[in-house]
Amino acid sequence: MIEIHQLTKRYQNTVAVDRLSFTVKPGMVTGFLGPNGAGKTTTIRLLLGLAAPTAGQALVNGLTYGSIRHPLHEVGALLDANAVHPNRSAINHLRWLARTNSIGPARIASILEQVGLAGAARKRVGGFSLGMRQRLGIAAALLGDPGILILDEPVNGLDPQGVRWIRELMRALAAEGRTVLLSSHLMNEIEVIADRLIIIGRGRLIADTTVGELITSAGATSLEEAYLRLTDDATEHRAGGDRR
Repeated sequence: MIEIHQLTKRYQNTVAVDRLSFTVKPGMVTGFLGPNGAGKTTTIRLLLGLAAPTAGQALVNGLTYGSIRHPLHEVGALLDANAVHPNRSAINHLRWLARTNSIGPARIASILEQVGLAGAARKRVGGFSLGMRQRLGIAAALLGDPGILILDEPVNGLDPQGVRWIRELMRALAAEGRTVLLSSHLMNEIEVIADRLIIIGRGRLIADTTVGELITSAGATSLEEAYLRLTDDATEHRAGGDRR
């Protein structure tokens, strides 16, 4: 389970996350939504120990990420598919991660097969397409067989077959009782895959609801329409240069 309690992050005079609280439960895919600048990335970075909160807590199974001895066994994350050394092969990238978390070589081979990269395992990542890098990033997230997955724009760069694959993978992981947090700007994908939604704006919680409940309460015909209505006042930049 992911638990965010009164989480706050300030950068000098800017409040990126403002007393944010929500829970992401196992057994479902939870969409994490918000306009650009809403604080989604900062929240994820705080959760993964990549930044320190000004106040509040971000917990994984009741613990801060930094206090977990082998974190890849608890939570797997895909934040940036390009954050891999281009001269390193796919298999060596996963070997490096595996050694830091006491994961055996059999798991590496299994994951490369699962994400469709077994045939490219020894090729340099610098020659990979964006879609292949996304698959490698997902492989890294799954490497420790974690109960929690945090995926930021996982379908970016994937072809239609790849999009269907990651969609089915997320459903399968949730069906196994895992916690899946999916951050994306693609409303059509979120509407298809998400069981629940966490929506934030200006660092604060706007909604904690289901897709159906949000669409109905907004009197909308789609998630995109409902989302745009809900977040209109939370958008920093508007057409024509108007900033609010």
